[in-house]
Amino acid sequence: MKLFSSVHDVPDVKALVKEALHLKEFPYAFKALGENKTMALVFLNPSLRTRMSTQKAALNLGMNVMVLNMDKEGWALELRDNVIMNGTTVEHIREAAAVMGEYADIIGVRSFPGLKDREEDYSEMIFNKFVQFCGVPVVSLESATRHPLQSLADLITIEELKTKARPKVVLTWAPHIKPLPQAVPNSFAEWMCRGDVDFTIAHPKGYELCADFTQGATITHNQDEALADADFIYVKNWSAYEPYGQILPGNEDWMLTNDRLKITNKAKVMHCLPVRRDLELSSEILDGESSIVVHEAGNRVWAAQAVIKRMLEGL
Repeated sequence: MKLFSSVHDVPDVKALVKEALHLKEFPYAFKALGENKTMALVFLNPSLRTRMSTQKAALNLGMNVMVLNMDKEGWALELRDNVIMNGTTVEHIREAAAVMGEYADIIGVRSFPGLKDREEDYSEMIFNKFVQFCGVPVVSLESATRHPLQSLADLITIEELKTKARPKVVLTWAPHIKPLPQAVPNSFAEWMCRGDVDFTIAHPKGYELCADFTQGATITHNQDEALADADFIYVKNWSAYEPYGQILPGNEDWMLTNDRLKITNKAKVMHCLPVRRDLELSSEILDGESSIVVHEAGNRVWAAQAVIKRMLEGL
């Protein structure tokens, strides 16, 4: 594996999930694989779970790990070609990415969308330029449109905890006070549509995701209809795809509560974290037995480790 940016980079999703669960049982079995190899984790935006889980995964595989927070520790990058750099940017991504490739055997990159220009965000310019110029395998630590390590961990969690062969999984929109990217719901939808689940997306009118990510999903504007008999509920806010990056008025009643869980099949509740309590998701759920958000976050290690292992095997 040379690139991990979406579910489309994985020929056999079921096999990757199985491998991750095997690594969870035997985390140090392949420690010799990464000996004398280095992974660089490059963050253009903040991170807690992604940084710590990916770093731990690489260490479990015997790798050295370097972390660079570009927003605080690096030079301002120029992304455009054929421009005179007489403004605020200091280093061109061509040189920056190429130099990182000299120092690392595998690079992880995290960058968020600006939520101002949909065409620019969905072109994945920052991530793709790292891939183009670094010359080594690249893992997405979240990009403008996807968060594949999170979605792989989500699928691992569902596979691990499901009580029937084909569970009903619901992605439901949640309120927020500011516009958030579509990366997590886009990615979750893609992976669920490739998984062996009955998948439904519920959101208010106006929050439709790009259809490229939702092929095979049932989509409804009725949250209660979606929640009926659900086995897993994934709670997440996202801003509008059209008008891009906007929050639409109303819909505060979409926050999930214990009362709404009564119509489910004793559903387990998931969230990628961080979560704004009693805005996105009620504290009574987060502090109750239905919540598996911490267990889900723990599985981020095994998702990352399965991907990094495959990259190491290809070096």
